[in-house]
Amino acid sequence: MPYPEQMVQPMREELTRLGVQELRKAEDVDAAFDMTADETMLLVVNSVCGCAAGMARPAVSLALQHETRPDSATTVFAGQDLEATARAREFMAGIPPSSPFMALIRGGDVVYVIERRHIEGRSASAIAMNLVQAFDRYCGTDVELSDGPESPEDLGVPSTRWWS
Repeated sequence: MPYPEQMVQPMREELTRLGVQELRKAEDVDAAFDMTADETMLLVVNSVCGCAAGMARPAVSLALQHETRPDSATTVFAGQDLEATARAREFMAGIPPSSPFMALIRGGDVVYVIERRHIEGRSASAIAMNLVQAFDRYCGTDVELSDGPESPEDLGVPSTRWWS
């Protein structure tokens, strides 16, 4: 059973205020994943949990301030938009479902993921830096895609902030 809408509305707005597009139906997800080979999209699986509030959504806010960004940013809400979340997870076959969760998609292929295990116990700024590294690597570049999605462990954890 989905959470009450009035409970999640402020959590939705944390992302939509940034220009992140909500995907509330399976058809919305299908349309978002119908992209050309060079387009990029950030997909955020939002959640009501504390790590979404304290780390994931603030990390997205910081990362989207970076000069290099995906062509679009989208979100589904786990526990609320059940059909859309299930459909989004179908596009990420082989990646265990988690929330919160972030994926960078290029040309319909998942190229980078930040799973809940990469979020818990880390700061929003560290997570934002992981996103920024992925944006720089995959957005607007011709870098070859790897056999599977990369994650923070693959690109390393930087020690400096870019927004200071």
